[in-house]
Amino acid sequence: MHLSSSSQKIYVAGHRGMVGSAVWSALEEAGYENLIGRTSSELDLRDQQATRSFMEAEQPDLVVVAAARVGGILANDQYPADFLYDNLAIEMNVIEAAHRVGVDRLVFLGSTCIYPKHAPQPMKEEHLLTGELEPTNEWYAVAKIAGHKLCEAYHRQHGDDMITLMPTNLYGPEDNFDLETSHVLPALLRKFHEAPDPDDTVTLWGTGTPKREFLHSQDLADAVCFVLETPEEEIRNVAPDGMLNVGVGEDISINDLADLIRDVTGSSADIEHDRSKPDGTPRKLLDVSRMHALGWSAKTGLREGIQDVYDWYRENEDDIVHAL
Repeated sequence: MHLSSSSQKIYVAGHRGMVGSAVWSALEEAGYENLIGRTSSELDLRDQQATRSFMEAEQPDLVVVAAARVGGILANDQYPADFLYDNLAIEMNVIEAAHRVGVDRLVFLGSTCIYPKHAPQPMKEEHLLTGELEPTNEWYAVAKIAGHKLCEAYHRQHGDDMITLMPTNLYGPEDNFDLETSHVLPALLRKFHEAPDPDDTVTLWGTGTPKREFLHSQDLADAVCFVLETPEEEIRNVAPDGMLNVGVGEDISINDLADLIRDVTGSSADIEHDRSKPDGTPRKLLDVSRMHALGWSAKTGLREGIQDVYDWYRENEDDIVHAL
């Protein structure tokens, strides 16, 4: 087992973000005490030499790459160079430095936007690079594909134990609620919270018919811990390419998601559609049979998860709004 000792040093890159903070908490709850992290102001992972120096000084045993520039359709469209360059630089520097210091295992976190826009549903790992990407998030997707391929290349050339997890659409505490850059679930949660009355209106982009799958960040953190503890030969037996989809295996239309969030928040707002805006990929449902074969499955139901995030949002609303 890779996490055979609570003294093993684990570096969580991006430990203050939604995913990284959930991974950090899950590792602590599992009894692993030697965790290290740096904020972006303390360590710029886009800086190769700084990243190398940090890894050489700390000599971590295990690395989880949760650091990334993230955002929704609008952010991807407005900042294509930032999304491509920053993510390429972060993953290249961390993965290369991990190789240089000889870590026992690295887990790289990707995204389901790596799959073709019209991939068969549910999407299997082998569908990667079999068709054109969704244009509204191709910059992020190209970077995440490169990150996975870099892990695969280091394994093929050097034998490095590097695994990629491809999570579906994520949500959870510490999510981004900025309406200019957020993903659909936190954006809708904030919109309905701020539009409680029947005279209020919440606008959905596009038709609302695309279907999406949503995974709570705590479930992804649980999957990370599970994979860190699973012997490499077991993983390679079901995933020779080192890639594992992480999802719930069920999806929901954006229209139905909006109804659910409206119900959870107690809003009575009307829902309208801005059909001048893009829908994005028609459907993104993951085939999670590889993770199921290893013995892992998601535990958090969507309503339960949304309620959890809404409770967190209300508790932290003043800080969230002030920071935007």
